[in-house]
Amino acid sequence: MRDGDIPTIFNPRRFRTPSVVVTGDEQPRGSVPNGPFTSSAHLQHTDSVTGSQQAAEPSSGSGALHKLKSCKNSCCSRSARKIYFGVCVTICVTASWVGATHCIKYLYLRRPVPNTSYSNNSNSMHRHINKCTQNKLIPTITRVVPYNAPFFTTWFCTNWTVLFFPLYFICCLISTKCKSPGSILWESVWNFRDKGFTAARFLTRCSLFCLLWVATNYMYIHSLRILLATDVMALFATNVSCVYLLSWVILHEQFVGVRIVAVILCDTGIALLAYMDGITGSPTLGGVVLAACAAAGSAVYKVLFKKVIGEASYGQVSLFFSLIGLFNAALLWPLCLVLYFTRVETLYWEQLPWPALLAASGLSLAANLLGNFSVALTYDLFITLGLITAVPVSAALDVVLYGAHFVGMKLAGMILIAVGFFLVMFPDNWPDYITRLLR
Repeated sequence: MRDGDIPTIFNPRRFRTPSVVVTGDEQPRGSVPNGPFTSSAHLQHTDSVTGSQQAAEPSSGSGALHKLKSCKNSCCSRSARKIYFGVCVTICVTASWVGATHCIKYLYLRRPVPNTSYSNNSNSMHRHINKCTQNKLIPTITRVVPYNAPFFTTWFCTNWTVLFFPLYFICCLISTKCKSPGSILWESVWNFRDKGFTAARFLTRCSLFCLLWVATNYMYIHSLRILLATDVMALFATNVSCVYLLSWVILHEQFVGVRIVAVILCDTGIALLAYMDGITGSPTLGGVVLAACAAAGSAVYKVLFKKVIGEASYGQVSLFFSLIGLFNAALLWPLCLVLYFTRVETLYWEQLPWPALLAASGLSLAANLLGNFSVALTYDLFITLGLITAVPVSAALDVVLYGAHFVGMKLAGMILIAVGFFLVMFPDNWPDYITRLLR
């Protein structure tokens, strides 16, 4: 995969391969199918002459040694190492994504804390208790502290994307000792100048992408107030089908019928989740709409980044994300204050759950770093798999922590979304792979 490709499970510039392919241990970049049948690229079709020659080889010690060497070479090949790294990346993406989502969900839980403030503004119950106990304070009284600040959470977590370029800068200094700090920064900036971006145009693009990023994350975080973390994560996994539709329309990618079926299945799953609790007096529909809009916003961000920025190096991506964090920190803090003082959002600074908020921000940053930089080690298929493998892991946590039940329309909707997710991963020439497997 090239550095600027959209981080999804399909490669927009994949070339169609013939039905019978003879490959070695490694393939040139761009020829490895980026789909669930990547390992089938290493199946070798031998003709009758080669097969007879192999059958005629004597079974000796040298033959066994040759088999051991060939097995070692295949297990330690470049493609095999990328698969090993891919499994580790999938596990890390799953863990960070589930951890960040559940930490944000934990923020909305009402926590009782000791009420030790007995000022003149105490409520009537405190005054009644004080009268009954002859004005003796009872420090064991507790009160419930609500947390209802999705925009502040979004703003705080987005600020951490400022660390993208510093982390990339430090890694470059460690790995390439011959480069000076100025050359690393100039290389990232010069690549944008080569694409015709002026300073004003580039900063304008960054500000627009910042607004889209914040809006997408706000809808995702706000939906966690209403739905379980598993429901939100399942709905967000439908962004892969939105990416395909937008890439087909905007980027003029190849039409693949099975992916249209995947889009239909994902939409059906969203509809089932929307009506799983009924529509009369239930906030579920609003939560599903927010989560589905977050998935669509994520797809719009990815496709527009590909359309506007194009092929981007790691330095460009790091600089872009850091600028998004800077714009967020510098321009959107007044909105946080407005929402706080108008009581649209509720939070108590003295009882703010900092551990959960810091954990959510750090895990979210880790998930974004893995999603953008892990393509240097493995195929983007394994990165995107973390979105769907996180759903059953989150479901297990919801069952243990909150006693959730996944039955009926909720379970059916999640299954349809999962099936649609895997259908989107089918490569363009999937009939050729099925024919090869049958042979």
